Formats: sequence, C-alpha cells, structure tokens
Amino acid sequence: MENLNLNKQKLYALILAGVALVAIVLPWASAKGGMGMGGGSSNGFRSWGYVSLLGVVGVVAASFLGDKAKAFEGQFKQIALISFAAIAGGALIYLLRLLTGSKSFGGYKVKFSDIASPGFGLFICLLAGAAGLLFLMGIIKMPEKPAAPKS
Repeated sequence: MENLNLNKQKLYALILAGVALVAIVLPWASAKGGMGMGGGSSNGFRSWGYVSLLGVVGVVAASFLGDKAKAFEGQFKQIALISFAAIAGGALIYLLRLLTGSKSFGGYKVKFSDIASPGFGLFICLLAGAAGLLFLMGIIKMPEKPAAPKS
C-alpha cells in the first residue's frame, strides 16, 4: 500500500471521523425492558443520526480534497469544522429528543425517556464530534513527538 502523505492534522481528523462512524453503528437508544417487555436497541442510522453520517462524509471529503500534505486551510477547514459540528449536532439533537420528546399512543402521552435510554454509541459520537471541533479550532493541540535524548 502506498504512503498517502497525509498531514497529521488531517490524519487525526480522519481518525476522529472513523470513531464517529463506528459510533453510528453502535447502539444510540436502548429500550427499557421490564414487566415482560423485551429490550432492544437502535443505532444511529435513523432520524438525526443521518446528520452525523453526513458530517463523517464531509470530514473525509475535506481531508482528501486539496493538498493532502498541508494542514486544513481556507474553505477546506470550514468544511471540516461544519462537518464536525454536524457530527456533534446530530448526536446532541438525537439525545435531546430522546430525553425530552414524547408521542401519543392511543390517547396516552408517552415520554421517550420512559421507554428508551441513550446508548453508548450516541455518547461516543457526540464526543468524537466535539473533540474534532475543539481540535480544528486549536483548543486541543496535536501531540508533539518527544525530542530524542542527547548523549
């Protein structure tokens, strides 16, 4: 396999996007089973999870378009920032809807939080999107290679 010569900033952005993609496959909501009701879970491939998936695609596109050997700059940095915001935003809106939403079933109003709880994939996706945003804004710094000891 040939060397891609990716800048470290783009490589770390791709790693965070990969973590978010794996998190989309993991459970985002788990049904609360009890009193004979079976439990189950659903992943991020529904409703606001598609926004997070679109964000992952945006980060990958911004990383491979333009000069791969240079850090994000100009329009590609804006695309990557917006894409990480979409990853975090999609997960955050899904979480808020899960915790505060409700629906009527046969005349009874049922809160989503009474029948389902957030899954760990939702939190991982939210953290990956937030970390990507903070990383590209320069709040989280890239790890530096330690200097070789002088002998």
